[in-house]
Amino acid sequence: MRILVLILCLSVLQTTANAQKISGTVKDADNKPLNAATVTLLKAADSSIAKLNASDKSGSYAFEHIEPGKYLVLATAVGYTKAYSAAFELAGTDKTVPAIALSKVATEMSAVVVTARRPLIEVKADKMVVNVEGTVNATGNDGIDLLRRSPGVLVDKDDNISMSGKNGVEVYIDGKPSPLKGSDLANYLRSLQSSSIESIELITNPGARYEASGNAGIINIKLKKDKALGTNGTVNAGYNVGVFGKYNGGISLNHRSKKANYFGNYNYSNGLNYNKLTLYREIKGANGAVDTIFDQLSNMKSERQAHGFKAGMDYYLNTKNTLGVILSGNISDNTNKTAGPMTITPRGESTDRILEANPVMEGDRKNYNANVNYKYADTAGRQLNIDLDYGRYENYTNQYIPNIYYTGDHATEVSRNIYRLITPTDINIYSFKADWEQNFKKGKLSYGTKIGFVESFNNFNRFDANGPKELLDINSSNVFDYTENVNALYVNYNRQFKGFMIQVGLRGENTNSNGVSSSEVAPDSTVKRSYTDLFPSAAITFNKNPMSQWNFTFSRRIDRPNYSNLNPFRFALNDYTYQQGNPYLRPQYTNSFGITHTFKYKLNTTLNYSHIKDMFAQILDTTEASKSFQITRNLATQDVISLNVSYPFSYKAFTLFSNLNSNYSIYKANFGGGARDIHEEVFSYTIYTQGSYKFAKTWTAELTGLYISPSIWQGIFRSKAMGFVDAGMQKTILQGKGTVKASVSDIFKTMRFRGDANYAGAINRVGANWESRQFKINFTYRFGSAQVKAARQRKTGLEEENKRTGDGGGTPGGTGQQ
Repeated sequence: MRILVLILCLSVLQTTANAQKISGTVKDADNKPLNAATVTLLKAADSSIAKLNASDKSGSYAFEHIEPGKYLVLATAVGYTKAYSAAFELAGTDKTVPAIALSKVATEMSAVVVTARRPLIEVKADKMVVNVEGTVNATGNDGIDLLRRSPGVLVDKDDNISMSGKNGVEVYIDGKPSPLKGSDLANYLRSLQSSSIESIELITNPGARYEASGNAGIINIKLKKDKALGTNGTVNAGYNVGVFGKYNGGISLNHRSKKANYFGNYNYSNGLNYNKLTLYREIKGANGAVDTIFDQLSNMKSERQAHGFKAGMDYYLNTKNTLGVILSGNISDNTNKTAGPMTITPRGESTDRILEANPVMEGDRKNYNANVNYKYADTAGRQLNIDLDYGRYENYTNQYIPNIYYTGDHATEVSRNIYRLITPTDINIYSFKADWEQNFKKGKLSYGTKIGFVESFNNFNRFDANGPKELLDINSSNVFDYTENVNALYVNYNRQFKGFMIQVGLRGENTNSNGVSSSEVAPDSTVKRSYTDLFPSAAITFNKNPMSQWNFTFSRRIDRPNYSNLNPFRFALNDYTYQQGNPYLRPQYTNSFGITHTFKYKLNTTLNYSHIKDMFAQILDTTEASKSFQITRNLATQDVISLNVSYPFSYKAFTLFSNLNSNYSIYKANFGGGARDIHEEVFSYTIYTQGSYKFAKTWTAELTGLYISPSIWQGIFRSKAMGFVDAGMQKTILQGKGTVKASVSDIFKTMRFRGDANYAGAINRVGANWESRQFKINFTYRFGSAQVKAARQRKTGLEEENKRTGDGGGTPGGTGQQ
């Protein structure tokens, strides 16, 4: 509370800049005033929208309370070609823009239907925005599929997300970090249907106001909001079929009165999914010769149903003060069944044994979040946001693992070892966050604080199921409790000068954690940590010439370990493979430098260098000669140099966006010398392109392609090339209120993972296929008013702690099928 009072007191003492006005007129080619033309004030630095207005009967318009800076004005009107003013600077006095003249379009129209369609990709100074809404080939996709299709983003076979060649990506939903990681995050993203997603923001160098975590940056998924006074809404339904069928549907409602705005949505999905995984592993003996060969095939069927909901209210106390409440949640049930043999061949001889370990895993996951928000905003540019948050995460997993051995001809059972794993997890997250922003010294000053607490309680029970009654195996069971407190303060300042703009920020975070692992047969193992870090960030943009702008950025960031990766419990997959947490896992730190050039608001080129210390990597190691285990360890360093080039092109009814993202990565680590040394260097790139053609007024066709070159995955796996080609059609019906979309994804079935590694005396070759080729059809209908404001999009306070719940603190991330 003392921190909040200090913030408020400082805010009162600060001086504010004088509000300024920009005015002008819009005329036609005959110099007559144009009434009701749409006039948009754009920031010259990145063409982002500063304010919107419309011209009156005299053709005049005005923007008031505008901060100093460099701007330009865009004017549009039905039946006329759009036109821009020259860029100008607002500094100290009001500005009158020379008259903007619009010319009539050459084609006569018998009827005019006005539609507002944003470009597929918008490239801004600090982020790239993928506008999903209205994209045909996004039809029927879920959140994880959309990320796979986003420029510069890679989702591997275990649903680990990387961006621009780096792991450590933080996923936000509506400006709020997701409470999930690993396979739970993937399951949640699969419950988000494209029909409920508006856009995906790829933020590579976040400023000091953002959490310091995420060495590769932030992916913010913005959900749709209805935008009408009175009552409006949207309903949607879709069906996909690949190997198996799946369906989804949802509804969103919005009601706005004079004093309040009420909003809510519900989405449901259900389907059977198929995945195929192959793993070939050679274990070498002390003399370097092959000791044992394991060759495994896994056919996985996953039945998943998910319910997602959100309800909230914004109450307008007066013109300056708003109080808001949001309740949201996600409930999913999963049943995963795996079938397939593992052949075991000793010393290059004929197959000695066949292991049938066909596990069945049932998982129930629940996540509930509550947020109370207070916002103060006045016309002088001062703004205060206060958030109180509580999050509750529950995960119950019941996995039955039969290890049944047969002779080499698969005719006779030799032995069996059957066990069950029951792993309930409860996580509570508490957060307080306050942010203040105001005009200061001809710029914008913001500062704030955040305090977060996490409590994670995990039981890992292994039962011997070989007999008629299942018995608890106390030697292989444990309890892991983890608590963490992060306290943060930040300050950020940005200002426009003549010809350039600067932004500087500093964030300090103090972390205190305590992890306790205990069991019946072993003494308690406790790992305590307390550390304080500073995270500076800076950016300078040279925008004297709006047609050719340069942007330089720097940031330092941190990634703390997922809770599940800290638990030393051995999570067995079969008798020869298990996963294990690492209680001594350290945070990874990243220093990142970037240079961006923007030419004529379209051609964007970004060169970035990142140095990562103590990088997280999932290492496949060997033990007891023939057994393999997966553990997350800190690599010494990763250095990444990346180059991103993007360009949008449009001609009449045709639009095309192309993006090239390339990077050169160097991985280094020393885990004991010899075969445990890692020194990998790789150049990789991705090419993404999407073309759209609109015809016959209500029809749109799309073609999308992605190519991912060979690369490095998790520091030791060299992956093969992969990619896809999608095609789709869209038609608007019911006087523009309805939309039908149909598409086929991965037409040539080339989106599949292949990789190999040679580490610690073991050669591993991995392959993964999933239902990448699907036919999808979706129907959307909009009803009600369609004119004004939506529910406020705002961040809540569950930041750093909320996003690292991992697999509920339980099973380490990844499919675990090896």
